[in-house]
Amino acid sequence: MKIPKPEEGLVINYSYLWHQEAVRGQEEGRKDRPCAVILASQGDRVAVAPITHTPPKGSEAIEVPPQVKQQLGLDDQKSWIVTTEVNHFTWPGHDVRPVSRQNPNQMEYGKLPPGLLNQTKREVRDNARSRSLKQVNRDDDQQQKPEKDRPRSSASQIMKKQREQSKKRKR
Repeated sequence: MKIPKPEEGLVINYSYLWHQEAVRGQEEGRKDRPCAVILASQGDRVAVAPITHTPPKGSEAIEVPPQVKQQLGLDDQKSWIVTTEVNHFTWPGHDVRPVSRQNPNQMEYGKLPPGLLNQTKREVRDNARSRSLKQVNRDDDQQQKPEKDRPRSSASQIMKKQREQSKKRKR
């Protein structure tokens, strides 16, 4: 099984644990789903946003254009990238799954186009800044801690490090 390098924009098959499920004490996602890697740090720490068929309430998500879904090999139903919650974990974690039974060695669908990735990252960042981003830490050592006892906003910390690295590269 070949596990891809974690990079922003990569769409993986992942056992996503919704925030509401984690609050109820669940430790595993109920189903595997496509998720977009929206943050990837040099320390192999990633944040993923779920892709769902459920229509969003308001501006909680970004619709995935049909041509992008086709390029990724996803179904024809409308789908959205949720921007109000993320799972974060140390790559590859134990919840990255093969995309299909027919191809058990393939863990990724492909990559989001840069424009869609940037829009998604911007909306997730805005939600993190407004403190409306729900986060679930999927690493085993943090799994049982209530949200208030977990380390502060890993996704926000990753974004801050990436901005600092980007500024250094531009100099």
